[in-house]
Amino acid sequence: MQSWRRRSLWLALSVSWLLILLRIFPLLRLAVPAGPWASAPQGWPRWLDAELLPSFSQPGELPEDASQPPHGPRGGSCNWGACFDASKCRAGGLKVFVHPVAGPLSAAHRRILASIESSGYHSASPDEACLLLFLSLEVPAGECSPLPQQWNGGRNHLVLGLHPAPCPQTFQLGQAMVAKASPTVDTFRPGFDVALPLLPEAHPLRGGAPGQLRQHSPLPGVPLLALADERGGWRTAGTDPSVCPWDGRCEQDRGPEQTHPGGLLPDATFCLIPSHRSAALHFLQALQAGCIPVLLSPPWELPFSEVIDWTKAAIVADKRLPFQVLTALQEMPPTRVLALRQQTQFLWDAYFSSVEKVVHTTLEIIQDRIFGASAHPSLLWNSPPGALLALPTFSTSPSDFPFYYLQRGSRPVGRFSALIWVGAPGQPPMKLIQAVAGSRHCAQILVLWSSEKPPPPRWPQTAVPLIVMDGQRKVSDRFVPHRAISTDAILSLDAHSSLTTSEVDFAFLVWQSFPERMVGFLTWNHFWDEAQGGWGYTAEKTNEFSMVLTSAAFYHRYYHTLFTHSLPKGLRTLADEAPTCVDILMNFLVAAVTKLPPIKVPYGKQHLEARSPLVPGGREPQPAARDCINQMAAGFGYMPLVSSRLRLDPVLFKDPVSVLRKKYRSLEKP
Repeated sequence: MQSWRRRSLWLALSVSWLLILLRIFPLLRLAVPAGPWASAPQGWPRWLDAELLPSFSQPGELPEDASQPPHGPRGGSCNWGACFDASKCRAGGLKVFVHPVAGPLSAAHRRILASIESSGYHSASPDEACLLLFLSLEVPAGECSPLPQQWNGGRNHLVLGLHPAPCPQTFQLGQAMVAKASPTVDTFRPGFDVALPLLPEAHPLRGGAPGQLRQHSPLPGVPLLALADERGGWRTAGTDPSVCPWDGRCEQDRGPEQTHPGGLLPDATFCLIPSHRSAALHFLQALQAGCIPVLLSPPWELPFSEVIDWTKAAIVADKRLPFQVLTALQEMPPTRVLALRQQTQFLWDAYFSSVEKVVHTTLEIIQDRIFGASAHPSLLWNSPPGALLALPTFSTSPSDFPFYYLQRGSRPVGRFSALIWVGAPGQPPMKLIQAVAGSRHCAQILVLWSSEKPPPPRWPQTAVPLIVMDGQRKVSDRFVPHRAISTDAILSLDAHSSLTTSEVDFAFLVWQSFPERMVGFLTWNHFWDEAQGGWGYTAEKTNEFSMVLTSAAFYHRYYHTLFTHSLPKGLRTLADEAPTCVDILMNFLVAAVTKLPPIKVPYGKQHLEARSPLVPGGREPQPAARDCINQMAAGFGYMPLVSSRLRLDPVLFKDPVSVLRKKYRSLEKP
């Protein structure tokens, strides 16, 4: 009798434990694929946000699902070391030759060619290039574009297609790399192929539309979820998956729909993107809208996954567990939501907003492979302004760039170099040299002599080194990265500039707090001219400004490298032909990189009375030079300038207190 009771008790306990395990078993499979590959522990889907569900088990701790059909090797046997000869690239850097295309080109392919030709990677000779690029064209279904004659088995070739290939061309590619839109994870070769975003046909060549996020924190009444459907639209999704399942078959109001890529972007905090392949286009729309993408078991590789840390901008979840995913999204801390939304805007603007950025990012990834991962550390790829604007030819250390001081909890140290440009009529700036040399923060003074007149034989005695350099008689010569510059901070001056030592000292201290921006004294402002149908700018004395004149301004020396090696040659030539444009071009460059306005500091009345040779009359730009701002806006693809009304003054500036209590007393002298 006792034995029977004992066996009954054990049986009841066993059944209870079995029921408990069956109830919680689905919770343990949130990020586990239906059939994990034994040889690829990082296969699809990879859970990109472990912080959302920290109490759940990791995929490696879970039992295998039912047996699945065996998968072949992921993407074949090619890898970077075996199928690409990088020795040809290390001598002259990455040079790209594009095979001539037979037949008519679409507008999308013309944009690809234009973006490659405008980059510094382009080469007109296949013998000089170490990477040969083959464009995958749109052909009738079931057919393939003919391969070029100099194919060489695909070695050192890149097959580029921003749209899904219409033919099964994999067996013909040999050793060629493939860069295509939304490749499936079972054919993608990590570290060899490049995953591209799926772009709409009308995607702009350069510039592109800015991110649409205006409020980082969700406003009251903004829907939590938006769901992409197979017809290309968006609709507001309820939070009850039993009423509105993931596949989009809902009986409720669908809300506003988007019928084309340029239509209404989703207005929600999270964008649920189903697993069907046509939803890949919704991914970029969510990024542009600042809507956090929630990818439900995506079958494609995320774009540029080799370098972009998508855990900071997107969430990958298992579509089989809607209740758990919704609970995690509803309970996500506001600080985490804010960080994810900010990152979506950065990634959209840095890498996806134009065809030019997508193509340049692809080539930059290949260049990083050639020179090693140290060429662009992860911080440079995943922090503003992005790897495309952090040139490895300048440095591979984030500490050398002006953008990462805040993240590192530091500020620039050291002193500045004064660079004085002397053009026509070639008057030596003796008083200016004495005023700048009197600053305790000045490390050296460099005089760039660009006048046809010979420089004077004698120069004033200064406590800091004074170096005279020969210029090339061009206004843009001042923005060449001269090797003689030994400091990060540069004080750009013209021979006609007039500053006091106190003004220089205070402006340098302000720049140390904002090393990524330009800090100056004289300002201009841009505006939209309705009558002319274009942009204009004015030097009128107003509270609002968007540019500071480089005749007296502090900035980081890295902008010399960007000016010389990043800007198109046509824009630099325009600045030399119309000298007034050089100030606009430098302000365009800094604003495009930082997305911030310059900073204005106080200046004395003597600056208001000064007459600049670059601006006749010292007040208003000439009409002949006005058009350069429109040409530069066209060259950038958008207007990067940002207006501001902020001026930073010293403590007690113009306060009715004793001058003995003020540090920069000479700033208030008449």
